[in-house]
Amino acid sequence: MSYEDVKKVWMNGKLVDFADAKIHAFSHVLHYGSGMFEGLRVYKTKTGTAAFRLDEHIERMYHSCKVYRMEVPYSRTEFKDAIFETIRANGYEDCYVRPVVYRGLGALGVNPFRSPVEMLIAVWKWGKYLGEEAIESGVDVCVSSWNRMAPNTFPAMAKATGNYLNSALIKMEAITNGYTEGIALDNAGRISEGSGENIFLVYGGRILTPPLAGTILPGITRDSIMTLARDAGYTVAEQQIAREMLYIADEVFFTGTAAEITPIRSVDRIPVGTGSRGPVTERLQKEFFALLAGEREDRYGWMTPVPVETPV
Repeated sequence: MSYEDVKKVWMNGKLVDFADAKIHAFSHVLHYGSGMFEGLRVYKTKTGTAAFRLDEHIERMYHSCKVYRMEVPYSRTEFKDAIFETIRANGYEDCYVRPVVYRGLGALGVNPFRSPVEMLIAVWKWGKYLGEEAIESGVDVCVSSWNRMAPNTFPAMAKATGNYLNSALIKMEAITNGYTEGIALDNAGRISEGSGENIFLVYGGRILTPPLAGTILPGITRDSIMTLARDAGYTVAEQQIAREMLYIADEVFFTGTAAEITPIRSVDRIPVGTGSRGPVTERLQKEFFALLAGEREDRYGWMTPVPVETPV
């Protein structure tokens, strides 16, 4: 990840230089984590630059804000245009996009209503989240001692900045103990997700993934992989999954905007399957990456072309 070539950041309706993209030290979001964000990727395809499932990411942002009683100060069309403007201003053909809606400078205190809702959009180059070699070789992970939030504590379906303090604890514990990533369990001891990824298991010819039941983010890549898998003839089941399934599964893999599709080769030093990327994971990767590159027909309408700016 590098910010060296970032030129502009979109803030509250205008582009500012990277060095000037600042918020006030008294902003509510800094003190109380009152921000919602999204992460989406833009790819260089055979037919030009295109954003992956842009409308779905924007919709999820609005849903997150609604849960936290935050009125997004821009329409969906304005939101989309601002993303395009930011990409073009930085001259990227492929990049990661991070919109954030947050409570700014107002009155400090837990009550957020007296702080204005503001918005920024940042873009940067971000390679393979878990390492370039991870896509083929897989990663070594552990089951974290930190659980995901229980239902009715923090809303897991909202992509809120504050939720990721839990993610940071999972990630730091994993790294400190020599792993690439951690897998969190829910409050009942069942599999939830990674620190920043959804998770899938292949067992007995079926693909399993935890349900949307209050502990996982409704991942857009997760939904995409479920669609691709079913179209390829696999049975996909959303169900509660016991921890020990991680050790006896034929394959396990992460999905996410940053992680894309990353195989897991071991859990708690126990090899997953043969200890290398499995055939189901590999097939889904090929389908997914071919679609992103424009080598397969966009039969789902997932790719939104980034318009070329028309000279005035």
